[in-house]
Amino acid sequence: MRAPSTNRTVTDRAYAPSDRDACLALLDGNSPTFFTTSDHTMFEAFLADLAVAWGYRVLERDGRLVACGGCTVEAGGTTAGFCWGIVDRSLQGTGLGTQLTEMRLRAAAAIPGVTRVRLDTSQLTQGFYARFGFRPVRVTPDGYGPGLDRWDMVLTLDDDHRLRRG
Repeated sequence: MRAPSTNRTVTDRAYAPSDRDACLALLDGNSPTFFTTSDHTMFEAFLADLAVAWGYRVLERDGRLVACGGCTVEAGGTTAGFCWGIVDRSLQGTGLGTQLTEMRLRAAAAIPGVTRVRLDTSQLTQGFYARFGFRPVRVTPDGYGPGLDRWDMVLTLDDDHRLRRG
């Protein structure tokens, strides 16, 4: 694990269609460890059809796209869902995942009526999200494919949109 970089500026901005190839490269750089081969096609379709409308975000460091992720409101309007959170594989452990997660949590907390955040992830990253207070509600062995379990996790937001751990 790398030590966090303290002298690099990371900027957060809205996804643009011109970011497509860089986002796909992030996913491909994390495959097959964190994503399955079918994820490339699904992510490509997401970027083409939903990313702009859903307010997908990217993080840049030194002018290079290094992470991307989104947050959207699910049916019913009380739950926000994280989607397609990806950090450059060579930069994992530098704090970018924390920045990306905190950015998405702030976005969820700013949505009127949202009281909880849901995500699904694998056994490889569930511990990372648990540090933010996400708790598992279901584990599906091999849910993404052989050897890649699906962990459905939830975090409750309080009335003032402050995160409540637990």
